[in-house]
Amino acid sequence: MDLDDFRERASGEHFLVVVSTSRADGSVQSSVVNAGVMDHPVHGTPIVGLVAAGGSVKLANLRARPWITVTVRAGWRWTTVEGSTEIAGPDDPLTGVLDVPALLRDVFRAAGGTHDDWAEYDATMARERRAAVLIQPRRVYGV
Repeated sequence: MDLDDFRERASGEHFLVVVSTSRADGSVQSSVVNAGVMDHPVHGTPIVGLVAAGGSVKLANLRARPWITVTVRAGWRWTTVEGSTEIAGPDDPLTGVLDVPALLRDVFRAAGGTHDDWAEYDATMARERRAAVLIQPRRVYGV
């Protein structure tokens, strides 16, 4: 299993995945988001990226415990990516990322998104203090 398997399955499922993060008490918080495979904006290695709302529980969890599990399912086949995370957004500067709006657009496109008005998209992302979550794969597995 590798990120190509993840990408293939995600593309067939509108890039909808389940992400799981850890709460402070050790329990698991999960939600459904769009995510896609892309190159890291600083060092160019393949990663999984997603966009998270500034006030989301998943983002708060990742700020405190930067590890995530992402699973995509297509029929009876699935691929899971586990990895460490970096956050790049208005409240989370990431060294080497100079243009957060461009990064958010790149993540959105990697997750199958399109938009008719990128200026409107950028304004919404800024207003909602959205951030890019960049997942460095440490384990990839599935069937």
